[in-house]
Amino acid sequence: MQPILAQPVTAPLTRAAIFLVVTLARGDAPAQACRALCADLGGLVRAIGSRVPDAALSCVLGIGSDAWDGLFGAPRPRELHPFREINGRHHAVATPGDLLFHIRAARQDLCFELATHIMRRLGDAVTGADEVHGFTYFDNRDLIGFVDGTENPVGQAALDATLVGAEDPVFAGGSYVIVQKYLHDLRGWNAVPEAEQEKIVGRSKQSNIELDDATKPSYAHNALTSLVEDGRELEILRDNMSFGDAAKGEFGTYFIGYACSPSRIEKMLENMFIGNPPGNYDRLLDFSTAVTGALFFVPSAEFLEKAAGAD
Repeated sequence: MQPILAQPVTAPLTRAAIFLVVTLARGDAPAQACRALCADLGGLVRAIGSRVPDAALSCVLGIGSDAWDGLFGAPRPRELHPFREINGRHHAVATPGDLLFHIRAARQDLCFELATHIMRRLGDAVTGADEVHGFTYFDNRDLIGFVDGTENPVGQAALDATLVGAEDPVFAGGSYVIVQKYLHDLRGWNAVPEAEQEKIVGRSKQSNIELDDATKPSYAHNALTSLVEDGRELEILRDNMSFGDAAKGEFGTYFIGYACSPSRIEKMLENMFIGNPPGNYDRLLDFSTAVTGALFFVPSAEFLEKAAGAD
C-alpha cells in the first residue's frame, strides 16, 4: 500500500513566509471555486516555484470547522472544531477564518506572487481576514531577542508529531494547525533585566541554552509548553515568524503550530493563559498580546487533488 502524500507541513524552515487567512462566502459558487483551487493548488505552487527552483516555495492549506461542511460534508476530521477562546490572566481570542494559506519560500517575492494568484483565483468567493508577511530575524530569533523553535522535532519525529494516523484513518496524512498573531510591548520588555527575561523564557538569551531545573521557574515559557504523557513528550512543530511595522511601532510574532491532534496545542495554551497549576501563567504574556486565534484541519495532498469532485 502506497503511503499517503501529505501536504508540506514538515517542509524546512525558510527565510520568508506569508500567513493568509480568509473567510469563505456562503453558497454553491464560492464553495465550487474553493474546491477547484484546492485541486489545482499543487500545480500552481510548482508553476510559480519553477521560476526559482532553489527557493523552496511551498504552501499548506488549512480548512476551518465552519467551512468544512459546506465544502466537503461528511465525514469530518474527528477533532476539527472552532478555536476555543481561553480566559485566564490573559485572553486567547478566537477570530474569523475559514481558510489558511501558509506560504513559505527563501524569497518574499515568490510568497507574494503565490498569494496574489490564490486571491485572484478565489475572487469574490473569499474575503481577507488577516495577512501577515513574516521574516526570519537574524539567527532565528524573535523580536524579543530569543531564538525561537529550538525544540522542533526533525525527521520521523516531526512526521509522528504532526500527521494524523490510524486514529482517524479516513483523514490519515492530515494535520491540525493553530495560528495566533502576537503583538509585543517591546518598550516594556526591553526594560526587564536580561536575567529576568531569561527566567521568563527559560533559556539563556545569548547562548540559547536551556536553564537548568534548579534555576528555571515553573512559570517559564518553555516549562509551561512542555507536555509529557506516560513518560513521553508530546511534541508539536512550530514555524513562527517575526513581523512588524516600524512606522506604527508594531512588533510581533506569528505563532503557527502543527500537530496530529489539536489537543496538544490547546493544552499548551491553557498552561500559558490559565497556568499550571491555575495562576502559574506564562509571564511572557505580560508583554505579548494575542490578537488573533484560529484552528484549521490540513487535509492530505491526495485529498486536495480530489476536491474538485466533492460537490
